[in-house]
Amino acid sequence: MNSVIRFFQVCFAVLTLLPLVAFGESFVIKDIRVEGLQRISAGTVFNYLPVKIGEAIDATETSSIIKSLYKTGFFKDIRLEREGDVLIVFVTERPAIAKIDISGNESMESEQLLLALKDIGLAEGRVFNRSILDKIEQELRRQYFSQGKYGVKLESTVSPLERNRVGVNIKISEGATARIRKINIIGNESLEEEDLLDEFSLSTTGFLSAFTKDDQYSRQKLAGDLEKLRTYYLDRGYLNFKIISTQVSITPDKNDIYVTVNISEGDVYTISDIRLAGELAAPKEEFFPLIRLTRGEVFSRKAVTSSAERITDLLGNKGYAFANVNSIPDIDKEKKQVAITYFVDPGKRVYVRRVNMRGNHETRDEVLRREMRQMESAWFSRELVTRSRNRLQRLGYFDEVNIETPAVPGSTDQVDVDISVIEKPMGNLLAGLGYSQSSGIVFSSSITQTNFLGTGKRVSLAFDNSGANTNYSLGYTNPYYTVDGISRGFNLGYKKTDFKEVDTAKYLTDTALAGVNFGIPVTETDRVGVSFDLANTKYKVGAGASTEIADFATDNGDDFVDLKVGMNWSRDSRDSAVMPTSGSMQRFEAMATFPGSDLEYYKINYKHKKYFPLNEFVSLALSGDVGYGDVYGDSTRLPYWENYFAGGVKSVRGFKDYSLGPRDSIDDPLGGNFRLVANAEVYYQPGFRLLERSVRLGWFFDAGNVYDTSGDEDIDLGELRYSTGLSALWLSPLGALGLSLGLPLNDKSSDEVESLQFTFGTTF
Repeated sequence: MNSVIRFFQVCFAVLTLLPLVAFGESFVIKDIRVEGLQRISAGTVFNYLPVKIGEAIDATETSSIIKSLYKTGFFKDIRLEREGDVLIVFVTERPAIAKIDISGNESMESEQLLLALKDIGLAEGRVFNRSILDKIEQELRRQYFSQGKYGVKLESTVSPLERNRVGVNIKISEGATARIRKINIIGNESLEEEDLLDEFSLSTTGFLSAFTKDDQYSRQKLAGDLEKLRTYYLDRGYLNFKIISTQVSITPDKNDIYVTVNISEGDVYTISDIRLAGELAAPKEEFFPLIRLTRGEVFSRKAVTSSAERITDLLGNKGYAFANVNSIPDIDKEKKQVAITYFVDPGKRVYVRRVNMRGNHETRDEVLRREMRQMESAWFSRELVTRSRNRLQRLGYFDEVNIETPAVPGSTDQVDVDISVIEKPMGNLLAGLGYSQSSGIVFSSSITQTNFLGTGKRVSLAFDNSGANTNYSLGYTNPYYTVDGISRGFNLGYKKTDFKEVDTAKYLTDTALAGVNFGIPVTETDRVGVSFDLANTKYKVGAGASTEIADFATDNGDDFVDLKVGMNWSRDSRDSAVMPTSGSMQRFEAMATFPGSDLEYYKINYKHKKYFPLNEFVSLALSGDVGYGDVYGDSTRLPYWENYFAGGVKSVRGFKDYSLGPRDSIDDPLGGNFRLVANAEVYYQPGFRLLERSVRLGWFFDAGNVYDTSGDEDIDLGELRYSTGLSALWLSPLGALGLSLGLPLNDKSSDEVESLQFTFGTTF
């Protein structure tokens, strides 16, 4: 219809040129005048005119002039006339869109709809073309059909306004959302339909469908589900599996949708042979361990593809960044067997030209470069690039670390490694808040510069003036005291603790400490360390203390000078230091006072936390913590201030801090020389762009307790306490806020429970 109207408009314009032809076959244009313009400038018209002043024009060129101006879409009528040697162009402009009003849209925001209309040419300020109204309705229907609203009705009206403008009003009646009533799979003879439907993201209406929208039909979702179905069969040996047809029907009331998938399973194929071909670029002995296939086993496309990926990674680690490995099946239909040939094309060996750093405005370039394992002018290695990225993330200095490896322009065997980071604030002000009936609000804080002046050195100052503690400490660590990565640190501290104020036994300690420590890298993820600390501790029995507290002072004295020697080993393979989702963190520590110290004792600790990614947003963390301490020489027992405690946000949530374990003769928590804690937690990171890097939710299960084995007491696992609950971590603009809501599962009448526990910190 639009093309017919356009044809008659052109014909009418050509007829108006008959006077022009009648006055002469051609003439030289001395001037061009444009009449009828309101909003559009004359210069715009001149830009689109195919003729200029000084050119000759005849009747054969008039049609091209009109067509050129019509193509702009600015005009609904164009007419040409001649006045002497002046060409006069008469135009009638199309109206402009003054406003667009959308009403009746409940499930979609107006901004979202306006953005979709803008993509097809309808927006405020643009020229209005009535022919575009059909496209508007098609686009809006497409938007609503994607949400399952197949009964949507649209009504568009155009109202003329002053100054050659129009207002567009779109009235929408959304109707009900159509739900998937049934999904049928026809042709499955070997596999159960229920197992096949478990692979689908589409589903019939269920308990969580209001949130997941899995019962709303989408062509894109169905295409993805069909591909999952194909993969499910191919991974189980059905090499000739086919999807014959797919029917989607909707009921007349447009409320229910039925999906039917017709399939042909075919036969199950087994692997008859595995071969390598092409230019291997490495001994065959290195390739075959990467091929996780066995002759005679059922064919699996996933196993075939993952083997090809491992070969590609091997070549990538040897410098062949653009290696191509294809798995070619040789099918024997009679024997129902398939031979797999991996054809290897390594391409050229690639070298790294430059390693470029961006985004480190505060952190010095050398701090990043010393963590790099991919070197300039060396072979490119995917493994080394990944390892470099992980090491940068584990520093804890950056919110994001991104690495790209673009090819060098004009070169076929060189790439650059471009690293871009988003820095965190260098300083951390950490605050801990709590409440207890005995001491009320407890406040503790510390100031830490983990990346002091961008050098990567750590400087910390902690102070605590709560009712229980008076604590001042100063620490300094240089992680690269030597170029090989040996670290050296110093620490000075003074701590006065009234254990009565934290609801444990009634005694006080006053400790001054000075120490030095060294750390030595053993592998990419392993470090060993040694520390030396000189501590002076003064012990004071509190008012109303138990006999156990008083007896310790009687047996050992109340003023102690001890030289502590410590050794530790750690392994950190986490993918992030803040919110890890894979890898693990292990740490083993052993400490003993040097023979001849006033108190002779030792302590051994082991902690292990491992992360398992379950999908893009969910991960599982399992952790364990075991600690043991005892005395040697003339000392009678482990000092009470060196005892282990359990309960609280760092051990068994839902129980009050330090409340679990042995108690003294007046029922105050005393701690013990053996601690056993285990935790399991499922983390969920929301997939929303604004929250994915700052919020983590969790469900946890904690177990643990402490024991005193210095006497005749045995470790009774039946005394373990269990709890479960929910946790949340928010890296807010003001700092990290951690919450846990714990429910004790086997608490006893003597236990002290505390369901809601939280910590808070801020950054600067």
